[in-house]
Amino acid sequence: MYYIDVILPIPLKQAFTYQVNKDEALFLKKGMRVAVPFGKSKVYTGIVYEIYNNREPGYETKPIDQILDETLVITNIQFKHWEWIASYYLCTLGEVIRAALPSAFLLESETIISLTKKEVDDESIFSDDEFLVFEALQHQSSLHINDIRSILDKKNVVKVIQSLLEKGVIEVQEEVYDQYTPKMKRYVKLVSSYAEEEKLKELLDSLTRAPKQREVLMNLFVLSSKEKNVGTIQLQKKSNTTASVIKTLLDKGILEEYYIQKDRVVYEGADGEAIKELSKAQEKAYSEIKTAFNEQDVVLLHGVTSSGKTEIYVRLIDEILKTGKQVLYMLPEIALTTQLITRLQYYFADKVAVYHSKYSVNERVEVWNNVLQNKPKAQIVIGARSSLFLPFSDLGLILVDEEHETSFKQYNPSPRYHGRDAALVLANLHNAKTLLGSATPSLESYYNTENGKYGLVTLKERYGKVLMPEIELVDIKEAHRKKKMKGHFSERLLEEINEAIKNKEQVILFQNRRGFSPVVECTTCGVSPQCPNCDVSLTYHQYRKEMRCHYCGYHTQMLAACFACGSETLDTKGFGTEQIETELKTLFPNHVVARMDQDTTKGKHAYGKLIERLENEEISILVGTQMLAKGLDFRKVSLVGVMNADNLLNFPDFRAHERSFQLLQQVSGRAGRTKKRGKVLIQTYNPYHQILQQVSTNDFEGMYKQQLEDRYQFKYPPFYRTIRITCRDRNYDKMRKAATWFASALQLKLGENVLGPEAPPVGRVRNLFITNILIKIPKKQSISGTKTVIEKVSRSFAVIKDFSSVKITIDIDNY
Repeated sequence: MYYIDVILPIPLKQAFTYQVNKDEALFLKKGMRVAVPFGKSKVYTGIVYEIYNNREPGYETKPIDQILDETLVITNIQFKHWEWIASYYLCTLGEVIRAALPSAFLLESETIISLTKKEVDDESIFSDDEFLVFEALQHQSSLHINDIRSILDKKNVVKVIQSLLEKGVIEVQEEVYDQYTPKMKRYVKLVSSYAEEEKLKELLDSLTRAPKQREVLMNLFVLSSKEKNVGTIQLQKKSNTTASVIKTLLDKGILEEYYIQKDRVVYEGADGEAIKELSKAQEKAYSEIKTAFNEQDVVLLHGVTSSGKTEIYVRLIDEILKTGKQVLYMLPEIALTTQLITRLQYYFADKVAVYHSKYSVNERVEVWNNVLQNKPKAQIVIGARSSLFLPFSDLGLILVDEEHETSFKQYNPSPRYHGRDAALVLANLHNAKTLLGSATPSLESYYNTENGKYGLVTLKERYGKVLMPEIELVDIKEAHRKKKMKGHFSERLLEEINEAIKNKEQVILFQNRRGFSPVVECTTCGVSPQCPNCDVSLTYHQYRKEMRCHYCGYHTQMLAACFACGSETLDTKGFGTEQIETELKTLFPNHVVARMDQDTTKGKHAYGKLIERLENEEISILVGTQMLAKGLDFRKVSLVGVMNADNLLNFPDFRAHERSFQLLQQVSGRAGRTKKRGKVLIQTYNPYHQILQQVSTNDFEGMYKQQLEDRYQFKYPPFYRTIRITCRDRNYDKMRKAATWFASALQLKLGENVLGPEAPPVGRVRNLFITNILIKIPKKQSISGTKTVIEKVSRSFAVIKDFSSVKITIDIDNY
């Protein structure tokens, strides 16, 4: 008897053993998919992990249902990488597989219920719920389990189904749906019997009374002389006719149709252009990177905003492509990919493949297959953090642009990995080089360059020798006192906006809060509407006339009166992007004002359309959240305004000051990227704050030294590693007891390095109370040893009955 160990995409540690016959065992390889029965009636897609016949499992095994692949879907290097992610980030391999594979690869069963007999002698044997299901099945041949939930308006319908099964009225089967459907394009050609000249002449003579049909045939001959395959839609357009004419020719047996599988994402632009010449500063940086790569596998490129880092990346990509290897270009945000795809396609045409969550399941499957087969159309992969899970066979270079960005960190669900760190391990497995790029590197990366772990290349000059923008701090506390504010705009900011618009230049305004107002308050009794599921006030969104919770998505209509005292004196406190947009439309009625935040960029192409409008100078003023800050290149933007810098600084996080510096520097970098020097105005109540002073003088070194000193004093990264353990439960007392038990158990082994339990700023989200335990790991302490302690405590915790409902999540390197 032969056996296979299978990994299922579920959060369970172990692999599951199934039996296979000899032929199946010889055909199967590690990394193929198989459909396997699991539990009483579920069917899952499992990944083959091991095949053997020399040891018997100690329990009765089930046979597999079917083999789903002809060839490997997952490579050995991928397995090694995913095993590292699972062990480093303390999660299961199943969870990594669920995150890594496109959902179309993870087929799951659907429970289908159908009738075994249409009639019963005595309907009184049914309960009310059973009768409703029986009656519904009289009208439909089969029902999905979710349909029954809807019919009965109940979540738990298993008992009803079980009872009907026992009465022999229904049968239940599990169907596996293959979610990936290849795109088939329809083509037409002339039936081969008309290929001879005489037959063709007869045919055309017979169609003299059907001029439209004759014209379709004539156009088919013209198109066939240029192209191998002629599509039905292409032929229809060329002939200026309808689908019914082509259908008539098909029915008559004159034309025949056939289908060819096509990729959904196809590049149809021109061939790649020659790569631009680099400036002297870029050329110097490029040669320094090449030299550094001789000694180091990882190099950090610290180049100021608009220094032309992308052009250096392009030169490096071109060099790697000549060796026949693949390149992975990672970006923190989908917003950035839209601009960069265009730039990379300009040079590399159809060699660029894109992979991120805004792409459909089918599109992602196609990119996966193209990378797996090492096709020319997937030589360069550009994408967000999930792109590092693709099946690269020969990776030569990984570029991590904007490496400081927090978007590279996955917070929920598990695996809680960091894209940048996981990319370094992936590069190591492929013996590839990694280039990290940023205008404001993370403290950890910069510290690694000082320790000789990474190479460092600096680029301090903007492309075309454009000066860094002039940064001015505007004291709005003083402006309020002197009554020199118009809404949320200081006199100084409005003056500069008017100047920029007069010169036909564009303006970007940054406010890191979406919605109209974060708080709605009754001025009579002081009560503000709170989210029923979370400990936060509801944010007012004017365009939908509703209040929303940004944590759980709860929303309700805007109140006409206070629900506590009935007074109609409701006032809004604070401001978001929507309120700024509204004020601007009043102040500048003759100019186009647009907004870029999560609310306006929900669609697949929404980012692209907004960026295109700004590039085509259709927008005069763009208001947005931190999406604006990330590496976008707008040629005509001369002014950037930061509406309120203080809400970035006053945040309970040890990285708040570093992040504020990075964000404000990045936002400032959007100004004056061509010839004219840009201007940045930062409105603040505290212009003498050290971070704001460092931003105004572009003093990265000063910020780095000061923050490093603070981190050393208070034992934070890069001097200590951190692990955050979060406890969640609906019952506050139970959650608190569980967290205290967990922290005490850790303290027995790890001592004073365990801090907490402590509630976060928002102590309840989605009706779950939250508390955190923080573990600090000194350099001399083994991180793997610490993880072993955590795993032991977790196992002991799991068997305590009183804490069975408490959810524990472990976040390694909680950036």
